[in-house]
Amino acid sequence: MEFTTGGRLEIRINSGDVGKRVSVRALNDRTLSPERFADTVGVLDSWSDGVLSITRRDGTTVRIAEKTLVAGKVVPAAPARRRGPAATVRELQETAARGWPAVETARLGGWTLRAAGGFTARANSALPLGDSGLPLPAALDRVTAWYAERGQPARVQITTGDPAADRLLDEELAARGWTEERHALMRTAALAPIADTDADVERVVIGREPDGAWLDACGRTGENAEAARAVLTGGPSVWFAHVPGASAMARCVIDGRWAGFAALGVAAEHRRRGPAALLMARLARQALDEGASAAYVQAERDDAGAGALHERLGFTTHHAYHYRREPGR
Repeated sequence: MEFTTGGRLEIRINSGDVGKRVSVRALNDRTLSPERFADTVGVLDSWSDGVLSITRRDGTTVRIAEKTLVAGKVVPAAPARRRGPAATVRELQETAARGWPAVETARLGGWTLRAAGGFTARANSALPLGDSGLPLPAALDRVTAWYAERGQPARVQITTGDPAADRLLDEELAARGWTEERHALMRTAALAPIADTDADVERVVIGREPDGAWLDACGRTGENAEAARAVLTGGPSVWFAHVPGASAMARCVIDGRWAGFAALGVAAEHRRRGPAALLMARLARQALDEGASAAYVQAERDDAGAGALHERLGFTTHHAYHYRREPGR
């Protein structure tokens, strides 16, 4: 990344460049990284109170203290990317919540509190879409108390549908000492290309309930098998698929125009041999038969294998999110 003019580093951006794509270099905290500088490229969302907020192309947001800047400039817009189906963050997150339903829920204004015996963060976190109806500190106190009554640590999914509200919520939780965890991406794609394959999809066995082979391949149900089964089988139209002999399994939930793919797993010795794409193709055909036209997946940001598969199948990142968990629990 080149910032110099005549050998000199220059800061050539200011708060008037909010909304533009920028490239910045800032000093690293040397107690956290041996590298002296950190470079960031993305859209400058805000510059206030001495902090820059920049959203990268993958949807993640980086906050940089103004005092650490050593160079910065406006750069050309990123090349156009494939676009997934049009949808709002709220539509996708509400659809995903119906497709991975908690055993128990409660409403706090526009927020949904979810619990399922600890099976997955998605089913055991508060989803803060909309207004809670309370000042933020009071709302978080209510969230903490609700999870304490169930013997669980409180967890909040940082996905409000509004980047500014996301930032305020995340900052409040950080100030309370809540742990940042599980950075994830919501990706979307057209459904029909996923189903378009010459491979023998008839090898894939699908059904409405997860059989023993599927659960063995999943290996994620943990101690609370009853809650796990309730989450896995919940949703508008749920299908389970596995490839016999390949220790490969996946789940799909169909909800209107959306087909949500989840719980995709392939044994190490069978990876990169096609069973993952085969599973998704078979489930995509079922979803097309039921009238769906669009697909979504949720995966952890650092899962390179999942990211490569999703890109091959035409998925693009719609938005990023993460969780905050209360300390000491």
